[in-house]
Amino acid sequence: MEKPLTVLRVSLYHPTLGPSAFANVPPRLQHDTSPLLLGRGQDAHLQMQLPRLSRHHLSLEPYLEKGSALLAFCLKALSRKGCVWVNGLTLRYLEQVPLSTVNRVSFSGIQMLVRVEEGTSLEAFVCYFHVSPSPLIYRSEAEETDEWEGISQEQPPPGSEQ
Repeated sequence: MEKPLTVLRVSLYHPTLGPSAFANVPPRLQHDTSPLLLGRGQDAHLQMQLPRLSRHHLSLEPYLEKGSALLAFCLKALSRKGCVWVNGLTLRYLEQVPLSTVNRVSFSGIQMLVRVEEGTSLEAFVCYFHVSPSPLIYRSEAEETDEWEGISQEQPPPGSEQ
């Protein structure tokens, strides 16, 4: 008997491009336990053709926590130029954070809401994608810049109400 897969339900929104920004995003994507790459590169598992998006912008990486029999996930920023906001934290190149059950992510103008539903399979996981007609996160979008060295890691994103 097959073990149920962990499900990532991912809602996507772009304020100016709308649904056309996600024309290449499949409704369902099953993936093994290697990192799932998101970017504009031809080798990205989830390809989006946006000008401010890096070829490998971020990855969703499954892992096992010690003492757990369920997959957990972290999100890792792979862009050298841009940043990724995850649940109020700013991630720079190669920084990562573990994902909780519900996660708010913003990068390159994209708003993404990721809900993790546990499954018992350690072989693969599945993502279901939904394009939202309305905003998912009510704050400023991520700013793309090359000059991020001087920004404090603890600084909340502009417009956040924390």
